[in-house]
Amino acid sequence: MNRYDQTPVLQARGLVKRYGRVTAIDDTDFDLYAGEILAVIGDNGAGKSSLIKALSGAVSPDAGEIFVDGKPTTFNNPLDARSQGIETVYQNLAVSPALNIADNLYLGREIRKPGILGSVFRMLDKKKMHEAARHKMSDLGLLTIQNIGQTVETLSGGQRQGVAVARSAMFGSRVVIMDEPTAALGVKESRRVLGLIRQVRDKGLPVVLISHNMPHVFEVADRIHIHRLGKRIAVISPKTHSMSDAVAIMTGAMDPNQPGSLQD
Repeated sequence: MNRYDQTPVLQARGLVKRYGRVTAIDDTDFDLYAGEILAVIGDNGAGKSSLIKALSGAVSPDAGEIFVDGKPTTFNNPLDARSQGIETVYQNLAVSPALNIADNLYLGREIRKPGILGSVFRMLDKKKMHEAARHKMSDLGLLTIQNIGQTVETLSGGQRQGVAVARSAMFGSRVVIMDEPTAALGVKESRRVLGLIRQVRDKGLPVVLISHNMPHVFEVADRIHIHRLGKRIAVISPKTHSMSDAVAIMTGAMDPNQPGSLQD
């Protein structure tokens, strides 16, 4: 069965978000299907950040509905989204540089020791967390990080991004959202992060990629959601549309219903 014939993993209909007189999200829709990388692009001020915040629980929409696996739901905060398997990797990473890799992976979700040691004395099961962290980092191909106990501040930018991606992959059971994951990274580290995004997708988690880097978008995305003036105005495929097409649609220079330049 074609994945696009199935019920979307994450879906929105008619979302609206206003900030005073400014309408950031204007009756927009969204669809993310299993097994895909969906890129979300748009010019500055297009409303894509507000859309992603609504889908991750960071803001509450004023109108519209959000569906997870076809069931209507409401996110009052990011913890609500997390509880439904939606994890977000923000541009600023939200990692704690002074903590080690394992502690960052389990930050806010620490595993306590069994029995009275955990329930009464609230002792953490460091060994279990370190073993699970090492397994996940290895599973994602981050073998250059040998010591799972080293502090995040000693890692390169790409490795720090890897820690954030690994954390989302550990706890995201349905969706991983990545906000500008290659921003401020060098060419080599960007390549590694793009590889991680593919690996997360290949392991069964659909990925939402928000990016201004068009070559990266066209390299990894299965579909591209184009946002303009608070609305989804088109969803295109890198197989049928070029980067020039995407930019033209994004800026209003091309009719979103016009066939892509790569179509036969």
